[in-house]
Amino acid sequence: MAYDQEALKYHSLPTPGKIEVRATKPCITQRDLSLAYTPGVAVPCKLIEANPEDAYKYTSKGNLVGVISNGTAVLGLGNIGPLAGKPVMEGKGVLFKRFASVDVFDIELDTLDPDEYIRTCEILAPTFGGINLEDVKAPECFYIEEELKKKLDIPVFHDDQHGTAIISGAALINAVEIIGKDIAKLKVVFNGAGAAGIACAKFYEQLGVSHENVLMCDSKGVLYKGREDLEPDHPRYNPYKAYFAVETDRRSLADAMVDADAFAGVSVADVVTQDMVKSMAPDPIIFAMANPDPEITYEAATEARPDVIMATGRSDYPNQVNNVLGFPFIFRGALDVRARAINEEMKVAAAYSLAGLAKEDVPDVVLRAYGLEKLHFGREYLIPKPFDPRVLTREAVAVAKAACDSGVARKVITDWDAYRDHLEEFLGAERETIRRLIHQAQRKPKKIVFAEGGDEKILRAAHIIVDEKIGTPVLLGNPKEIKNKLEELGISSENMEIVRPRQSKHFKQIVDTYYKLRQRKGVNREEARMDAASPEYFGPLLVREGLADVYIAGRSRYYPNAIRPMLKVMSDRLKGHSIAAIYMLIIDNKQYFLADTAVNPSPTKEQIVDITENVHDLVVSLGITPRMALLSFSNFGSATHPSAKMMRDATRKLWELHPDWQVDGEVQADIAVVPEVLKQDYPFAKIQGGANCLIFPNLNSANIAYKLLHRLGGATAIGPILAGLELPLHVLQRGSDVEDIVNIASIGAVQAQKLEK
Repeated sequence: MAYDQEALKYHSLPTPGKIEVRATKPCITQRDLSLAYTPGVAVPCKLIEANPEDAYKYTSKGNLVGVISNGTAVLGLGNIGPLAGKPVMEGKGVLFKRFASVDVFDIELDTLDPDEYIRTCEILAPTFGGINLEDVKAPECFYIEEELKKKLDIPVFHDDQHGTAIISGAALINAVEIIGKDIAKLKVVFNGAGAAGIACAKFYEQLGVSHENVLMCDSKGVLYKGREDLEPDHPRYNPYKAYFAVETDRRSLADAMVDADAFAGVSVADVVTQDMVKSMAPDPIIFAMANPDPEITYEAATEARPDVIMATGRSDYPNQVNNVLGFPFIFRGALDVRARAINEEMKVAAAYSLAGLAKEDVPDVVLRAYGLEKLHFGREYLIPKPFDPRVLTREAVAVAKAACDSGVARKVITDWDAYRDHLEEFLGAERETIRRLIHQAQRKPKKIVFAEGGDEKILRAAHIIVDEKIGTPVLLGNPKEIKNKLEELGISSENMEIVRPRQSKHFKQIVDTYYKLRQRKGVNREEARMDAASPEYFGPLLVREGLADVYIAGRSRYYPNAIRPMLKVMSDRLKGHSIAAIYMLIIDNKQYFLADTAVNPSPTKEQIVDITENVHDLVVSLGITPRMALLSFSNFGSATHPSAKMMRDATRKLWELHPDWQVDGEVQADIAVVPEVLKQDYPFAKIQGGANCLIFPNLNSANIAYKLLHRLGGATAIGPILAGLELPLHVLQRGSDVEDIVNIASIGAVQAQKLEK
């Protein structure tokens, strides 16, 4: 009851419904109005009349899908009619927008006549870039889709048929691989001969299942040749069902399940018994996809057969077959190449892209979303999770490529890397920024040393670094333990180096260097050998000696403990007198660099100058123009407090040293980042355009600011990035996620490239 009330509140407040229309252009002034409507609108109208393809250039057609339903087969509710089905269609629009940034008009048709339905879609077609048929009962849905595909030159897709087929097909591809069976010899039983069941069976045949190995059941039992209602002269003859009628003496679902390799259910709850499961072949595959309750529960199936591979439509069990993994991304790829249709090649490409993604390392952002610690390809992870952000770039690209290769694309993409980057933008500005860093790193991959080579998150990050061609990970630690850990994680050690410091061919050289560096600081040769054998010393020494390019430590250590060995190794290789920790924050498509967030508690004027110089060099190395504000509670001399005076004096020193830099202070934080206020109230300021580098007067303020912006302001935080050393050595925050590690590695690789120049 409480859940029902929550659902009603969700749909009714603060505004009834789940979707709205928003303008993408300003309409504030009289000039805006004249451009939006008359007379300005006449200009694109004339161009479109002359060349209809220009509609994709001057209107929203190319990113607009019609979700069209008559409400005859709504979810598990059945024929509830078009008006009662409208919340579902609005929900579909939400999913299209949330997962693939596709806009939707939902249209509910008050008709049971399939020809009237078809004609309505036909006359609406100029509005849309594609049509998603939704919740239309069988067998009418087959006829409607077939006819619309013939009549229209835009993608038409019945998700209830093909969505379930594609997602479960991806699971089938991987399940067959895991159990080592030949898909062509797989004996598959289907229960449910409606839209989804028939589409699944036909799609599985596309994937390699032999037609003669398919047994389909409906509420009356097995579809077999000679069954009265499957004969052409029967008044309820259904040619779509009749296609699956075979010569067999099996009549019931229980008969069909004996020695079957796989079961696919799109029917009703509890029709499969434990005895049926026990009668199946070894390593049975069961896709019990009835919603909300499956044909057999996960618990009952696994109890009957511990060797079962199971998928359901539920999120509380492994391997959820959720259509949201399909339709948003399939339409995204189809719309982006202006496809004339969604054909079989595109559907198969979508399934294989999902199957392939399931074999990749799962990002921490996905694990957090589902409250999991680990998730690896295998019996309980056959297909990606719906909230995996990588589905967009993998599936949409695969679908778009298949459309181009099969000849249904009107806009052919040639630069697939650029298209993938374009898709990343839909995931947010932080993804775009990170992608750009990774691209820079890929131009000349570097050797990246990790002190904690046996840490699971480090190993997963190393796998991504290899996969993305960012560089070669050098993992320090016990080779046997690291290789065993990699094997447990299902990660290949190819293109990685695993090094035990004492066994390294460079160990003597490292010891000699460290001894010379520290012999007048109380370190004898034996102590030098002991220190150099530790990854925390050996790693930065490798970089110092030019035997590697980037060093990263600290994931399992407190920040001070990780940074001390590094500073001992680099004591004579500081750029100035101080180092600084910097966070890059991404907020509303803009990047900001905050310093010092982790190293200097109460910096002096000289240290503030050093920190600012370090920030400048870092930002320039990342290809960004720095505009630096030295922050305070006062503006440009409005207070005489020592803290404000320190920032003011540091600014003047920076002007002397770097007269061409965009740096100013002391200034309040809100003034510094708002260009309009700076221009209006402080036209003399040297950071016009708004600051992107914020230098704080002490560690307290910097640390508090970045954490509040990250946690409450929704900023994406990348860091800490250590600056002030001549070489790229970085200390992670303790407990950093895989994504954090990859980001810091990419930044280090880019810095190493700049140093070469």
